[in-house]
Amino acid sequence: MNAGLAAVRAGIETAEAPVIDWPEVQPLISKIDPAPYPIDALPTAVRLAVQEVAGFVKAPTPMIVVSALAALSLAIQAHHDAERAERLSGPCSLFLLAIADSGERKSTCDGFFTRSIRDYEATQQEAAKPLLTAYKSDHEIWEAQRSGLKEKIKSQAKAGKPSDAEERELRNLDKSEPRAPRVPRLIYGDATPEALTYSLAKQWPSGGVVSSEAGSVFGSHGMGKDSVMRNLAALNQLWDGAALPVERRSSESFTVRGARLTMALQVQEATLQAFFDSTKGLARGTGFLARFLVAWPESTQGTRAFTEAPANWPALATFNSRLTAILSRPAPIDEDGALSPAMLKLSPDAKAAWVAFHDQIEAMLSTGGELYDVRDVASKIADNAARLAALFHVFEGSVGPISIDAMDSGACIAAWHLNEARRFLGELAMPAELANPTRLEAWMLDYCRREKTDKVPTREVQRCGPGGLRDKAVFMEAVKELEELGRARVVQEGKKKLVQINPLVLSGVSP
Repeated sequence: MNAGLAAVRAGIETAEAPVIDWPEVQPLISKIDPAPYPIDALPTAVRLAVQEVAGFVKAPTPMIVVSALAALSLAIQAHHDAERAERLSGPCSLFLLAIADSGERKSTCDGFFTRSIRDYEATQQEAAKPLLTAYKSDHEIWEAQRSGLKEKIKSQAKAGKPSDAEERELRNLDKSEPRAPRVPRLIYGDATPEALTYSLAKQWPSGGVVSSEAGSVFGSHGMGKDSVMRNLAALNQLWDGAALPVERRSSESFTVRGARLTMALQVQEATLQAFFDSTKGLARGTGFLARFLVAWPESTQGTRAFTEAPANWPALATFNSRLTAILSRPAPIDEDGALSPAMLKLSPDAKAAWVAFHDQIEAMLSTGGELYDVRDVASKIADNAARLAALFHVFEGSVGPISIDAMDSGACIAAWHLNEARRFLGELAMPAELANPTRLEAWMLDYCRREKTDKVPTREVQRCGPGGLRDKAVFMEAVKELEELGRARVVQEGKKKLVQINPLVLSGVSP
């Protein structure tokens, strides 16, 4: 028995309360502990805004940061790309995934950080109303002219007369079809991949799916067995910034060129698990999940005492003011609707830092390496680090190549998200008989420490516990496993049935 265990046991044995013998504690599977979010790595204006929102909303810090990073990505992605090395460049757009239950206030956080983006959208749409009205009239005139020419050609054909002049006129008219004005639309809720690609091709080439209920994204018909491969590939190509041809049988085919896409999703653990199961490995096999910066924060529900909203939000105002300035720049869109963002290069010392980060990650991908089980995610993390660095560089108003400070910050935050992916995927990959006891114990420990107790009513677990464990049979099977490991046991207090945590486990020094 190690010194920590011995000390705790000694403390238990000398306590006034009677001691009930527990069996020797057996270890659960090895777990990766969550690390504090490296909030000091964020640009100062972003960090202060996050802390200001956190003081009022009291959502998990990583959840708030995801909202802030999504706003940066949405505002900046149309204007800049990032070059990591010669012939190695791409968008600075981010895919962000927060794994959390409903009620964690992601939509509230999104609202704070996307205010300037929504204001920009509303202003642009209002300004475009006369243009849209004129376009509607012009297109109706064009359609009438085209219909008239087609009728003339039909009449000439019926009469056996030539219609060469009318045919030439129709061809010329087709070339002059009025084009709808492009009006910025940046934020989508739960758009399907099909609707999203069409809008990026036809309406505005920069946008983002921002959703606090992403079950409707992962569970949409577009993610059904007949279309999931195609749509996952399409989203992957949009993250890469590649051209995306969309072939349709019953309507117009088109190609998405030069588009940029941000995704910032919150999804419940059970929903994501069901998505993984339904796609039979495609979510990881296609590299879809690998592109996301994952956050799996501990819930703050139950600790969020009411706080009055502050009279002023100076840090948030500074944040949104900076985004407004970026959005006000004309988007570099060509006549075909494709973006041509300016390329940001790494300064020599920033490139050296990026190469070192890339190589450090790469060295851990081999068989037996620390990142072998998440090599799909790890293989994209250096790219995401450069994207973060580019966003920070632009947000801070820096000029010239990306600095080493921005690169170090991007690498630090990307590494934190990689650890989160390891945590989540490590448990996601476990069989249920191992995953369920682990998840149940983690939830009960959080409950006990919050309520200052060592027991959890079974009804409380079934009412508020982790998704999937509220089913009585699943819950009792998990408790049985914890009992066999000496980590918990069921006790009776009157008519109440509770699960008691072994004091050694509750103390945090158990194996």
